[in-house]
Amino acid sequence: MTEEDDYIVMGRISGLYGVRGWVKVFSHSQPRDNILRYTTWYLQRDRQWVKTRLEDGRTQGKGVVAKLEGCDDRDAAAALMETTIAIHRSQLPKAPAGEYYWAELQGLRVSNLQGVELGVVDHLLETGANDVLVVKQGPTERLIPFVQGQFVTAIDLEAGEMTVDWDPEF
Repeated sequence: MTEEDDYIVMGRISGLYGVRGWVKVFSHSQPRDNILRYTTWYLQRDRQWVKTRLEDGRTQGKGVVAKLEGCDDRDAAAALMETTIAIHRSQLPKAPAGEYYWAELQGLRVSNLQGVELGVVDHLLETGANDVLVVKQGPTERLIPFVQGQFVTAIDLEAGEMTVDWDPEF
């Protein structure tokens, strides 16, 4: 695991809110305001993660707004536009047994029950009925329902592997 893998992207600064340094936040967390649970954020500036303290935050309409330490006026907030927000992997609470964070599944090597390599989990999609793994192998992209016990038969985070009951021709 690289140092970059220690950070989990949670959203980005998407706009300005008022004149006192508040920013609008596009949150990837569910529900959206879960991003406010973390008082330490890492902002990606010039390809480096910069530790920043969240002073305050709240939902605002359908979105989230936040006040960051040292960001006290609209100009300072404007300098943060489109900045990626992450947390350190160690900030996540431990997932209950049999449950996984999407960030834990991304990058796992995927094989089927016959040992055929299907690729690597690139990302997941939320469909409503169940989440879907997007497994990429070169130009090939497979969409595999993330249904444990039916399609996903084993996950080994330590080994970085997942076994699925899936036809490689799909």
